[in-house]
Amino acid sequence: MKTFRARLLPAVAIVLAGVWPVSAQQEQSTAAAADEHVLVGAGDIAKCEILGGAIATGRLLDRIPGTVFTVGDHAYDDGTEEQFAKCYTPAWGRHKARTRPSPGNHDYHTGNGKPYYDYFGENAGPPGLGYYSYDLGEWHIIALNSVIAIDAKSPQGRWLAEDLKANARDCIIAYWHAPLFSSGPHGGDRKLLDVWEMLYEAGVDIVLNGHDHTYERFAPQDPGGKADPERGIRQFVVGTGGGGVYKFKKLVANSELRTNSTYGVLKLTLGPGRYAWEFVSLASQPFTDTGTGTCSPKP
Repeated sequence: MKTFRARLLPAVAIVLAGVWPVSAQQEQSTAAAADEHVLVGAGDIAKCEILGGAIATGRLLDRIPGTVFTVGDHAYDDGTEEQFAKCYTPAWGRHKARTRPSPGNHDYHTGNGKPYYDYFGENAGPPGLGYYSYDLGEWHIIALNSVIAIDAKSPQGRWLAEDLKANARDCIIAYWHAPLFSSGPHGGDRKLLDVWEMLYEAGVDIVLNGHDHTYERFAPQDPGGKADPERGIRQFVVGTGGGGVYKFKKLVANSELRTNSTYGVLKLTLGPGRYAWEFVSLASQPFTDTGTGTCSPKP
């Protein structure tokens, strides 16, 4: 496995309630908010030698309610029990109860991920497997494990096919550690092609990954990397949790926006048939990416 060196990153408003009548527009906004759910997170998080970055992104989570996703590599360098306790816990540990994680390769350096599974417990899915699904409002969410076998014939691949078949929702997100598409030094991992083909055929809308310590947003595309604005999957690489940053290597087709200048978290606001994204960066390293999209109809 190649090793890459990470670069280190160095008015109050008062609202008076009950004074003004509620407008029809405000009522519609309130109703829309009631139907919305937030999914927020990142990957490549806590490294004790440079723990300030992970502590800072953990503080971003303090002010963002909702479910926290992770896309692997929680405690560097080896995912030991001590590293989870001393590195991850001070940074993101207070959000553990609302975190639905997925493992990365560093999480498996010790005991095939045993400290990872012990730390997150049932929120990490079946011990040793690490893939599972859950629902947020009108959205179906799938967490996968790119460290173990993930091709169509593997137990995980067969489980994914059954999960997709059983799901009745139009709006679907899948997340795991290693991306199929990335302009970072790790690049795309072709072993994820089977997964992407299954997700694409099922009408999945968003894929979230880490592994490369960058932020990168892709236009909707098919598994072959061809732009597909109608049925394509929008992929985000969010390896910006605090564990250092990487330089971009080769720009990949359909990459719409990218940065390696800041840590941050990706906030997804999920509503019926729609979503909005916002990359929330550190105040000391400002970078903004926002947008909206709609769900592809289920085939």
